[in-house]
Amino acid sequence: MNLQNIITEYPDFPKKGILFRDISPILKNPSAMTHCVDEFAKRYHINDVDIFAGIESRGFPIACAMALRYNKGMIMIRKQGKLPGVTVKRSYTIEYGKATMEIQKNAINKDQKVVICDDLLATGGTAKAAAELIERIGGAVTGFAFVVELTELNGIKKISKYRTESLVRY
Repeated sequence: MNLQNIITEYPDFPKKGILFRDISPILKNPSAMTHCVDEFAKRYHINDVDIFAGIESRGFPIACAMALRYNKGMIMIRKQGKLPGVTVKRSYTIEYGKATMEIQKNAINKDQKVVICDDLLATGGTAKAAAELIERIGGAVTGFAFVVELTELNGIKKISKYRTESLVRY
């Protein structure tokens, strides 16, 4: 299946000069979602992961689908102020501004193997922050699963110490 034919492009969103690649059409297409999960399942063995982490918000359905496939749990890495309880925060820069992400301090057990899922790898700031949050609460990041990677932005460099799997590269 050619996922590039399903992804929709929106120029100048969320601001001028950004070409937004939207995976929403993949999410609403059961065959495309199954294809994504099948492809990631070929790349990550069941022993590579104890739990999946989804980055807000487009990473949630990817992580959830993977968790169901592997019969594992799923946790959320969210924007600041969206999670109850004690949280750990990490501020960072993204390609069009600044952001703060957080995770619940008790989201995982010590040394749990975590695969972090998101829709897109751009400059790598969000991915790096997510990995740092997982590690700060005692987890072991065993990899990333991205539907899309924007190779010209070199985000892979910020997370080069981790295994990274991307299904579509632009």
